[in-house]
Amino acid sequence: MRAPLPAALWASNMAFLLLVACHGSEPVEAPRPVMVVQAGAAQPVLQAFAGEVHAREEPPLAFRIGGKVARRLVDAGAHVRAGQILAELDATDVRLQSEAFRAQQAAAESDLALAKADLERYRNLVDRQLVSRSSYDARLATFQAAQARVRQTRAQSSVYRNQADYAVLRAPATGLIAQRLAEVGQVVAAGQTVFVLAADGDREVAISIPEQSIGQFALGRDLFVELWAAPGKRYPGKLRELSAAADPLTRTYAARVSFAAPGALADIGQSSRVYAQDAGAAILAVPLPALVKNGDGDAVWVVRRESVGEGERRRTLDVVRLQPVTIGAFAENDVPVLSGLKPTDWVVGAGAHLLRDGQPVHPIDRDDRAIDVTAASAGARNRAGR
Repeated sequence: MRAPLPAALWASNMAFLLLVACHGSEPVEAPRPVMVVQAGAAQPVLQAFAGEVHAREEPPLAFRIGGKVARRLVDAGAHVRAGQILAELDATDVRLQSEAFRAQQAAAESDLALAKADLERYRNLVDRQLVSRSSYDARLATFQAAQARVRQTRAQSSVYRNQADYAVLRAPATGLIAQRLAEVGQVVAAGQTVFVLAADGDREVAISIPEQSIGQFALGRDLFVELWAAPGKRYPGKLRELSAAADPLTRTYAARVSFAAPGALADIGQSSRVYAQDAGAAILAVPLPALVKNGDGDAVWVVRRESVGEGERRRTLDVVRLQPVTIGAFAENDVPVLSGLKPTDWVVGAGAHLLRDGQPVHPIDRDDRAIDVTAASAGARNRAGR
């Protein structure tokens, strides 16, 4: 003896037989419940760029002469004052050269004194017509040459005295040693960077802007800076500097963003983000689960009220249609729609990957309430629920 069918299964079979009887041999697909939403107002579309805090002025410090580093008095991270000694070169050779030129200067001054005495003596003799005028002129030329040699040796002595001073590297301003690029015993060339000084004062953020976005940036543009040390707190900033050429390796443009107002507790080397609001921001947005791929593009399922069938079988149903859309940058919970949707469109907000084009659906909201897709008031109520 067969066991009786469960009541629920029996009822389902009876409903199916009634549908077949009403519509011939073609079965009618039951509408699938789907949660729908209307495209809401998009949040401002922000572009984010990773950055690092730098000082407004970061001069590289180098010796003006070459030599071997004899002493290094500071390290990276040290705070120095203007005029403080940072490092010294072995200046033995420079001092010897300076002494040699001082000796040459003394010899040149002695020659000058002798030439001056001879000139005075020949001036008296030529006045008394005891020597020829040409002899006097020769002594005058000797005197003038001695004067020139003295000036030359004095200038050279000053140069070597300065070079002895150049063997000592001093801080040009008060600030923080951001980098150290030389060590004791290393031979450095004139102008080779030994330290990088982050001068006290204004701080700014260094970022790199990709080529495809460079047209949206101009000097003075308003931006926002968020420090990793203070998440959620954004400081107003402005684009202060923008490179005229892209980096040959990264193909990005170097830029500097200054803080528009005081109060940002930014330390050298801190990580940060710079946000720029997209000038062409979308006015609509849909939840991320509503988005589906459509070939190489993107699309959403839109619910349409359509009439299907002919004659006595003609009836009105809610069906889903694939609507191609153009989207912007993904946000945390939704995605902006640049084109393809109207504010009155109802979009399937979940389970979009389980649908097919033309499938009958039963639209409901997040609270399982039936939605009339033709009623504009329902859209406002549903957006308020979001």
